[in-house]
Amino acid sequence: MRKNTLSLSALFLCLAGSASADAIIYDVTINTSSIAGTEGSLDFNFNPGPLLTQDASLQILMFTSDGTLAGGPTLTGDVSGVLPETLTFDNLMAFNDYFGGFTYGSTISFDVSLFGPALSAPNGTATSGSTFAFSMFSDPAGTMPVLTSDTTDGFAFTIGVDLDGTTTVNNYSSETTIQAAGAATPEPSGLLLVGTVFLFAVARQCARRTARR
Repeated sequence: MRKNTLSLSALFLCLAGSASADAIIYDVTINTSSIAGTEGSLDFNFNPGPLLTQDASLQILMFTSDGTLAGGPTLTGDVSGVLPETLTFDNLMAFNDYFGGFTYGSTISFDVSLFGPALSAPNGTATSGSTFAFSMFSDPAGTMPVLTSDTTDGFAFTIGVDLDGTTTVNNYSSETTIQAAGAATPEPSGLLLVGTVFLFAVARQCARRTARR
């Protein structure tokens, strides 16, 4: 019986791992105390490369700050949601951007979750990856980047989806901390699937034991 229990436990862990293996999450924390009180803006974009790009998606989760979101944001391309709720980006269009006014407090934090075929099942035929970029500006119009050493594009940091399904982080802000958080927790539908398969396996083992008696 112990052998059967261990086998079923291994099956459950394997299925649970498969359900959560297709997302890569980063925890982001930004110290904005040096510009607290400044009326500026935030920009999030997730764009495909110039050549053949495999489908990928991205979400901004758990956005928190003691600063204040100002006015209605501008959404361009495959973007949905409004901060502080979840933002969802796809890379099906050339430019996918969320831009909104913001009065800075002492800190900003959020999670970046990347998922989709480009990460979970690279096809080997794509010739460009996709890139997420986050920028902060000290003016509402988004023309004066702040807290970054990137004088060309004004990015605080970028996360690139590479052709082999890995990701590459470039941090241009000494006030920004980016830490990999591991795989995502399975969605409820994924948990239901895992539970159903597990119960089926248990029932099958019980039936086999009954048949032997």
